[in-house]
Amino acid sequence: MLTTKTEVLEQVFKALDFAADKHKKQKRKGKNEIPFINHPIMVAQVLVEHGAVHDPVTLIGAILHDTIEDTATSREEIVERFGKEVLDLVLEVSDDKSLCKADRKEQQVLTASSKSDRAKNLKIADKVCNVLDMVRYPPDWSLSRKLEYVEWSEAVVDGLRGVNAALEQHFDETVAYVRRRLELQKD
Repeated sequence: MLTTKTEVLEQVFKALDFAADKHKKQKRKGKNEIPFINHPIMVAQVLVEHGAVHDPVTLIGAILHDTIEDTATSREEIVERFGKEVLDLVLEVSDDKSLCKADRKEQQVLTASSKSDRAKNLKIADKVCNVLDMVRYPPDWSLSRKLEYVEWSEAVVDGLRGVNAALEQHFDETVAYVRRRLELQKD
């Protein structure tokens, strides 16, 4: 259990270093080729700035949330370095890569309401960042696919609601902003 601010900061920076190493060769989708590590950093930042989330397990989980799903990171590595609570959170928000993409997306919608509060907060922040990236660092997708992604994200977040009003409002504001920006692309 992390008890002092110093211990929390040490673990957060340890998680940043770990995630940066695991994601070092990855880029986000799109022509901007943003380093992947920017995404988990932004998710943690959204949690703190817009959701007032300061729970160390949630913040460390945010930084590590894509390591098992998108890198060769093992469960054991996370438990050894960050503990079982962090591993459990990372697993709770990770997709089952044995499923096809459509099934993974459907599972996110179907299981959203049964997530822990930590996982709900993390998933909302993740969706904020992913939706915002539709205009900030757009993937090489058609306009209709971007709009479908935003709509699907809303369906996931609908199941996560009731955990953090400020974070949910930020998601809604982000969606409204992104929809306005995408609508401008129709002309």
